Amino acid sequence: MIYEMFDYPFMQRAFIAGLMIAILASLSGSFIVLRRYSLLSETLAHVSLVGVSVGLLLGMSPLWMAVLASLAASWMIEYLRSVHGMYSDSVLAIFLSGSLALAIVIVSMAGSFNASLFSYLFGSILSVSTEDLWVMGIFGSLAMALLLAFFKELYFIAFDEDVARAGGIRVTLLNFMLVSVIAVIIALSIRVVGTLLIGALMVIPPVAAIRFGMGFYPTTLLSIAIALISVVIGLSASYLFSLPSGAAIVLCLLVIFIIALLVNRR
Repeated sequence: MIYEMFDYPFMQRAFIAGLMIAILASLSGSFIVLRRYSLLSETLAHVSLVGVSVGLLLGMSPLWMAVLASLAASWMIEYLRSVHGMYSDSVLAIFLSGSLALAIVIVSMAGSFNASLFSYLFGSILSVSTEDLWVMGIFGSLAMALLLAFFKELYFIAFDEDVARAGGIRVTLLNFMLVSVIAVIIALSIRVVGTLLIGALMVIPPVAAIRFGMGFYPTTLLSIAIALISVVIGLSASYLFSLPSGAAIVLCLLVIFIIALLVNRR
């Protein structure tokens, strides 16, 4: 019986972590998709891989190192984009390729942790610990509180920064807050989804939800629902068929996206 998997503590932890990440990733992803800033999630995922590699190499917490690396990179990206006026796609491309190259160099310096690194690349339901759940719960709650508290302002900024700034909204500050929240969410997600696949969990649900042509608020709720369904099905398939959890979740997302395309052809 499929319900038997909940008898195992590691599956309980995996589902709790997965559902938290699904809500956070799809909610924050709605803003970056609307701003055509989707590559940010993939870039910060690669940056978090650098943090994980450094943590494994130095014997420090990979999760905390991933959080620090992602935060630092997100601030630098937003600084170059908003203050120096660099094109966002150019900045993201530089950080994406540079962080990937740096991660490869660090991994080549110490190949003894390849097995551990694999779980961070593609996600592993076995690797989620009780400590990870506490970290996800604390920082995830803070991230959710910030997103909900400034939901309306972030919505206006996503549509037009200049109009939002003219309306008295603190655009620069909120932009830094948003990229910081996204950086933390991505770093927290690598245990379940993996650094190479978290971008999909953040981008595919909003893109699929947009196909139904609803308003922003219903689209955001539908995006969250799609992410939750994919996590539940993906983790269940991961347990039943011994699949990498992150890959199983992303495949479910792709199936739902294809269904959305077929149902809403326009």
